[in-house]
Amino acid sequence: MSKVLVPLANGFEEIEAINIIDVLRRAEIEVIIASLDDKSAVKGAHNVTVLADAKIEDVDVDSLDMIVLPGGWDGTVALRDDKRVQAILKEMDEKGKNIGAICAAPLALHKAGVLKHNYTCYPSIEEQIREDGFSDKKMVVEDGNVMTSRGPATAICFALEIVKKLKGNQKYLDVKSALLAEYCN
Repeated sequence: MSKVLVPLANGFEEIEAINIIDVLRRAEIEVIIASLDDKSAVKGAHNVTVLADAKIEDVDVDSLDMIVLPGGWDGTVALRDDKRVQAILKEMDEKGKNIGAICAAPLALHKAGVLKHNYTCYPSIEEQIREDGFSDKKMVVEDGNVMTSRGPATAICFALEIVKKLKGNQKYLDVKSALLAEYCN
């Protein structure tokens, strides 16, 4: 079974995190929700609280197939500045494992030095990363082992692309159909 880490920090964007977690679990992908602090409850940007499965320092990186970072400004800043998250991103990239980020979270990938040339993100965040390689034409951009997406409204399509990458086209089509997500390419 594929295993994906979704680290959460206070201020994460709930639509993105919950959509990613839900869609991946519907595809029978194991998702580990990890908190950056000692509390198991992590509060999102709009006061929705999610219970973490583990603390970030307890995650076995070798067992992971992918790490996916949700956006939300405060959550992104915490992920960008957390040495443990930065170390996991670098280790995953060195091993050629999959990395994903949505909304503002590509900023954390940029700081870790793992963001590839082609990417997308929430409008204006590219100004803090670099405009070269940025695209606002697609909901999801994939470059090498890194997949990025634009924001809350693209979260289901982003999660479905992760399903396709980890579980194949048939599982992607099955979950997409069940979600009535015909607008996702």
